[in-house]
Amino acid sequence: IEHQWASGLLQPLDIPVWKWDEISMDIVTGLPRTQRRHDVIWVVVDRLTKSAHFLPICKDYSVSRLSEIFQQEIVRLHGIPSAIVSDRDPRFASRFWKDTEGHVTFMCIRVDRKLGRLYLLS
Repeated sequence: IEHQWASGLLQPLDIPVWKWDEISMDIVTGLPRTQRRHDVIWVVVDRLTKSAHFLPICKDYSVSRLSEIFQQEIVRLHGIPSAIVSDRDPRFASRFWKDTEGHVTFMCIRVDRKLGRLYLLS
């Protein structure tokens, strides 16, 4: 049995033209709780330079709290990105982006490993 993805189905994302204009985000879970009760790392990566912020958070933070952290830690330093790439994590629901006043395009990616396809979801 061959375990290769079908060729020609994945389409790479365009390379950003400016640093921190397009970012990717993910959540690292399953970590031990810290003294400050953080048990998750929110990873925010600039797609051009690959520089990253590793933000300790709690898995039960509200969408509003995540939006505050995003404003304080990312927007304050780098401005509002024009595009964000992430998986379909419910923490990045549309309410989160309404809190950032709708200035960002949110790109949600789903990978079907079985079929070897990458889907860009809106």
